Amino acid sequence: MEDAIERAFTWIGQQNVSAAKELARLITAFELWDVENDYSSRLMQLRSGNNWDGSIRETARACSALASSKIGAGIDLEDSSRWLITLQETNGSWENDVYDTTYALIALADMGIHDPEGCRWLAENYDQKWEHVGTTSLIITALIEQGKLIEEDVFSDLIKERAEWILSERNEDGGWKFISTSNLVIQALSIAGYKEKLNISEKWLLSRQNPNGSWGKSEGDVTATALSLITLGILKNDRIYNKKTD
Repeated sequence: MEDAIERAFTWIGQQNVSAAKELARLITAFELWDVENDYSSRLMQLRSGNNWDGSIRETARACSALASSKIGAGIDLEDSSRWLITLQETNGSWENDVYDTTYALIALADMGIHDPEGCRWLAENYDQKWEHVGTTSLIITALIEQGKLIEEDVFSDLIKERAEWILSERNEDGGWKFISTSNLVIQALSIAGYKEKLNISEKWLLSRQNPNGSWGKSEGDVTATALSLITLGILKNDRIYNKKTD
């Protein structure tokens, strides 16, 4: 594991990263592995007023990364959180879009803001059109992170049923076909309480690392590599925590 992580960070150091999406993912990855970086300052330079690119999704990702990191602890995100909230539809969604809504809810949770209307919209509108493992994983993550703020398992039945469905869709090798999708799935299942069933998926993820240290197609992809580091960091931290509490 240590060699895989070291090679991944070496590869990242050789990349010219300038997109908000990539920077946000990298901030979280570096935070989990306690590696110094300057990505927070780079990400803040891309903010225009109170948002990133006028995009709900990009702003949400940026806010999540900054709010959850020690480096971003001194950054005032109140204007950005208000910007996100003002774009929420009366039905609780953002743009009636499941992805914008999940990312917005996760970001608000990371900033300590509970949004029951958005959670309710996700739960009440879940149907076959959203029944994809990546989409469902984002929904699970949003509902769990929002639920932590009120310490209530309002959507526990939905979360459990959908998490078990996701597990039933796993390939025999431990993955869910695509790297980025599999990372979102493993992260969601981990926080949903299925860590003990993810050993095979962790091995699959490590087996998909490219020779140059990256993850993703061809010579590697920054987002896929960052997501893989986040996943492995979450699993590592869970093991450390469990050992301390045993």
